[in-house]
Amino acid sequence: MAPITIQVALKTGIGKLRAAQVPSETLAAELLLLHVTNRNRTLLYSRPENLLSEAEAQEYFTFIEKRAAGVPTQHLTGKQEFWGMEFAVTPDVLIPRPETEHLVEVALDRLALRDLRSQHKQNMTGEGLLFGDIGTGSGCIACALAKEFAAAKIYALDLSPAALAVAQRNASGLGFSDRIHFLESNLCSALSPNLRFDLIVSNPPYIGRREAATLAREVREHEPELALFGGEEGYELYADLVTQSAAHLKPGGILVLELGHDSLSAVRPLFDSPDWTNVGLTSDLAGIPRVVSAAKSGASPERYTLRHDVT
Repeated sequence: MAPITIQVALKTGIGKLRAAQVPSETLAAELLLLHVTNRNRTLLYSRPENLLSEAEAQEYFTFIEKRAAGVPTQHLTGKQEFWGMEFAVTPDVLIPRPETEHLVEVALDRLALRDLRSQHKQNMTGEGLLFGDIGTGSGCIACALAKEFAAAKIYALDLSPAALAVAQRNASGLGFSDRIHFLESNLCSALSPNLRFDLIVSNPPYIGRREAATLAREVREHEPELALFGGEEGYELYADLVTQSAAHLKPGGILVLELGHDSLSAVRPLFDSPDWTNVGLTSDLAGIPRVVSAAKSGASPERYTLRHDVT
């Protein structure tokens, strides 16, 4: 391969991805070039005339071809940022999405509100608190909570041993492995019956199998079915998840769930029960209902309400 400059390599890569109708082709080409050259963005653009080595050029265009064929950028670089941290990702786990950060935000807000309503000093460290992350995948939510609450203990559960291995690697690399206990479990089934949490969060599989053909090929062909599909309609797992969570929350404990784009009508009635109070709904920046949250009854006389808090 003839010598090629950074500028020409990037322009060529963008062109190949655009021709293959890859979404966000400029960003993808840039991320792949940054990964291959181990340069930062400033160095990349301040020295566009610098030549790539032959090995760098070959690896870069191999990655471009794979991305053009539908392999996600994150699977090629092996990483994805979430909550200001870098997570290892593989085809065994769902790639962390920016919208899932809403789940963490709502969890933090609900815990702070609980302290306010009980007239307790806000627990900034999480001392004495126990959290559960059901369907942890890459471990991104569990690690985000560990980052925010330096003394909290966390259980991270997943049905997939391969996903748990990735999550454990991420927790170890980020320095949280001493506070996150990983457990292979179908929803809450492997938990001790007496275990009670202050907070349970979950981004469950919520895509319907009937929608599989409509998914982007990056998702349909490269992300794990176990983490994607929640049944034929997509919302089938929520009923068991809500019921099992109620059994494992302390009175006043908080449940926070991510929603599929059309699952609200099926999930909302699950909270119309004496088990739950102070039900809240949070929409994402696109106005799509993204997170439902509720408190386990028993800690206060709050009545059932539904709030629409658009982030």
